[in-house]
Amino acid sequence: MTTDTAALTRTPAAPAEIEAALAAIRFNADGLVAAIAQQHDSGEVLMMAWMNREAVAETLTTGRVCYFSRSRNKLWRKGETSGQQQHLVDLRIDCDGDTLLVLVDQLGVACHTGRRNCFFHALRDGALASIAEPEVSQEDLYGR
Repeated sequence: MTTDTAALTRTPAAPAEIEAALAAIRFNADGLVAAIAQQHDSGEVLMMAWMNREAVAETLTTGRVCYFSRSRNKLWRKGETSGQQQHLVDLRIDCDGDTLLVLVDQLGVACHTGRRNCFFHALRDGALASIAEPEVSQEDLYGR
């Protein structure tokens, strides 16, 4: 079965839809669930982050992806400071309910290092190597 991802562009979810999604998710002991962000049209895996109930509900309500920052202990609205937003296309829950696949339309880069995605370290010739250069400087992203 094929799915037309253009038809999946999210409109705000109704409260009953949000509650059904939240009921299907198995949050861990810290109230978090792993979320893998993937570019909807290319399949490129962009990043992994965490979501809590509030982040899932906000994402489904607004269509802008929101995560939970463990280091700051608060919601992290992707692109809030950098402008590198993620717009929700589809949110999928795995068979165990303990991992989310967040299909997004990524505007700009996904990684805080200025790279397109966070998976730029790879083993090459017995050593860890960077396989992608930053597309945007951190100074341009965050004014540092």
